[in-house]
Amino acid sequence: MTASAETVAQDIKRPPYMGYAMAAAGATLFSTKSILIKLAYAHGIDAETTLALRMILALPFYLVIGIHAFTSMKASGKTLPDTKLWLRVIGVGLIGYWTSSYLDFKGLEYISAHFERLILFTYPLFVVLIGAAFFRQSIKPKALLAFAVSYVGLALMFSQNFAALGASAMTGTLFVLAAAVTFALYQLLAKPLIMTIGPQLFTCIAMGAAGVAVILQFLVTHPFENLFVSAHLWGLSLALAFGATVLPSFFMSAALKQITPQANATIGMLSPVVTIVLAMSILGDAVGLADWLGAALVILGIGWFTLSERRG
Repeated sequence: MTASAETVAQDIKRPPYMGYAMAAAGATLFSTKSILIKLAYAHGIDAETTLALRMILALPFYLVIGIHAFTSMKASGKTLPDTKLWLRVIGVGLIGYWTSSYLDFKGLEYISAHFERLILFTYPLFVVLIGAAFFRQSIKPKALLAFAVSYVGLALMFSQNFAALGASAMTGTLFVLAAAVTFALYQLLAKPLIMTIGPQLFTCIAMGAAGVAVILQFLVTHPFENLFVSAHLWGLSLALAFGATVLPSFFMSAALKQITPQANATIGMLSPVVTIVLAMSILGDAVGLADWLGAALVILGIGWFTLSERRG
């Protein structure tokens, strides 16, 4: 075997460490989203207004990065996306970053931050189930075992917190569960598009389309002067836009280019654990022994799945 052939063989066998790291970073940053939303809701604004403020501040980042990604593709002579591809990316963006986000924000009007995160992160199961049902993807036994361990942990945390919620629990649960299903569908649909046009341009087109939809939705349902909020709310919105939206969205898209949607989804289950810690320290939520035991099982499931996938 020649030196170049050996290098290629090593690259094929080399585990996608960077993909795993970016998936974990994206999950951690996304976990701050529900905390920031709850802090904003404490000032009396609703889901539509919070989502609009988030996108108004996030759109300039995506515009600048998207123009740079497009001009770089053009300068390097790469094939630019045609109209059909643009429409596909826009459609996927509307599913993942408008529909799913709106359902999630609405759910947070009814339930606690860490309870929302537990429900939302049932989406790895939907990734596997939808992938097997509609995308001809196999369900690996190791994935099922990892899910079994992780979901036992999630069930412990779920049962611990469910009794504390009132009649609004069902409404919030249904909103967030619908968000989980649409987010799983987004993950599966996004993968081939990211491989075609790259994570940067894909993310900017998808988020740009979702941002326009969010702002139009707000203008249809709310008076424009509702955007005149306090400086503190603008600060929370900026943190929500950049730290909990722009950065993790690029991390997630970059991770999806290197690892499978199932691996990305499973690693993303770290997010509920991070949210519990933040909810306890920032929002003052009570966290019991069952929560911590459940968190340990979630981490065990994530770690086993990630290591086993590296070995093939």
